[in-house]
Order: sequence, then C-alpha cells, then structure tokens
Amino acid sequence: MSYDDVEIEDMEWNEEFQAYTYPCPCGDLFQITKDDLKLGEEIARCPSCSLYITVIYNIEDFSDHNRNNKPLQPSNPQSLTVA
Repeated sequence: MSYDDVEIEDMEWNEEFQAYTYPCPCGDLFQITKDDLKLGEEIARCPSCSLYITVIYNIEDFSDHNRNNKPLQPSNPQSLTVA
C-alpha cells in the first residue's frame, strides 16, 4: 500500500537527481524521473527504505507531443484588483 498520494505540483524538481522529489519520513527523498512519468509510471520510491508514494499527475503533461519539456512548477498566485 502506498504511503501517501502526492500531487506532482507538490513535488520539487531536483536538478542533481534529474527527478521530481518529495520528502520521505526516513529522511531521504522519494524520487521519480520525467522518463518514468512519460511511461505512465505513478510510483515514486525512496532509495533508503521500503516506502513509496503514488504521484498524481496528468500524463499528457509529460508526453512527447507536449512542446513544453520544462519541469512543472507550482503556479504563482496573482493579485487581482476588483473595483
């Protein structure tokens, strides 16, 4: 059973690992690569323990047909002035 379900937007892109990461309770990081996501993989594993998480994402965001190959970034809130 998965330790948790985590939205891809809540994960952080790690240049060193070339993977999306998320803190594991053991102190290490759950990791999943863009290639894994392109293949439809939804399990991010921790290399230091037996825990894993289920990553919730839209596979179309990682398909080869998507022109934007940059890692997903959390959206920045924008202020809106209402008159």
